[in-house]
This record gives sequence, structure tokens and C-alpha cells, in this order.
Amino acid sequence: MLNQAAIEHLTAADPRLGALIAAGREIHPRPHEDLYLALLRAIVSQQISTKAAAAIWKRFQSLFPPEGYPEPREVLALTEDELRAVGLSRQKAGYLKAIAEYNERGLLDYDHLTGLSEEAFTQHLTAIRGVGRWTAQMLQMFALDQPDVFSEGDLGVQNAMRRLYGLEETGRALQKRMLAIAEAWRPYRTLACKYLWQSLDNGTQIPPTAE
Repeated sequence: MLNQAAIEHLTAADPRLGALIAAGREIHPRPHEDLYLALLRAIVSQQISTKAAAAIWKRFQSLFPPEGYPEPREVLALTEDELRAVGLSRQKAGYLKAIAEYNERGLLDYDHLTGLSEEAFTQHLTAIRGVGRWTAQMLQMFALDQPDVFSEGDLGVQNAMRRLYGLEETGRALQKRMLAIAEAWRPYRTLACKYLWQSLDNGTQIPPTAE
């Protein structure tokens, strides 16, 4: 019932957000994922459509019969041409190898990473070539299901908050305003972000007078 406690907290702390949550579909907690695998998928998905990412991921998995799991040593053994043949760019091929090498060194240990603060986790992952702050935050939110992550740089979160709160700022000023609003959501900022994303998908809008 963690989500129920989180929803009650968010609704009490921010009635406008509470109205958005009430108008949406329930979001259930999800099991933690394989962090290494989630990181590979995040890189494959960067800057391309969901459909294209799914197709390339399927072809990538076909390189690892019979189960399709990209063991780090097997990824490292592949040539750039083999990776590019499944639809990966030269740059992404290099990033996947960097992730595999990081995992081989024991630097993607689940128990260790889940104990890190948001900032320490981000610093640890962004040491991998090709992994940026946004990717690290998405992994915390979705692969690890950590409860209090806020991605002020995410375009979807920005658009949803602009619409919900009538924000007119741009750039750094917008992100600063978003961070100030989200302070009241602690320690459940991840769930708040998920409802904000959902509101874009289902077109939920809350009238200006909603409380």
C-alpha cells in the first residue's frame, strides 16, 4: 500500500497534483529490474522512436542465442560491424561496450547502487561513456523504482508542469520553479513524475480553479 500512502501525501501537500492523480489511472509499484539490462535498453532507445527501439533491441538480442541475454563478455566480444548490422550507430555500439565493461568490473552491483543517494548514483552512472544525468534518473525511477527522484530536465515533466501550474518560465528559470514546486512532494517525487507523464498520454487537464 506504499502508493496509497504516497498519493495521500501528494494530495495533501499539493491539491492541484492531487486532482491530477485522482483524474488519472492508478499507477502500481513495479518490481526492480536487472540494472545492467535496463541500462543497455536505455542506450538503445535514446533519440529514436519506441517502435524503432523495440525492433533494434530484438535484433540485438538475437546475437545472444538461445535466450537472448547479452552477457557482458559476449557483448565485449562482438565487433563494431556486428553491432552496427542490427541497427546500432557506431556511437551506440561503443556505449553498449562501455556498459558491458563497467559491469564486468563489478561496478553495476545492485545492492551497492540501491544504497547510494540520488546524486551519488547519478555520478556513478555518468562515469560510463554515453550515460547522462537523464538516463541515470530514468533508471532510478523505473529499473530501481526508487521513490524520491525528480527529473526537472525531462521535457515531458516540464510540459506537464507547465500545463498543470500555468508556468511561463523557460530554461533554468523553469527548472528552478519546478524544483521549488516539487519540494512539497518529497519523499514521493518519482510517483508524482509518473502521474505527470501519464497526464500527457491521456490528455488530463485540471481547471485553474481545482483545489
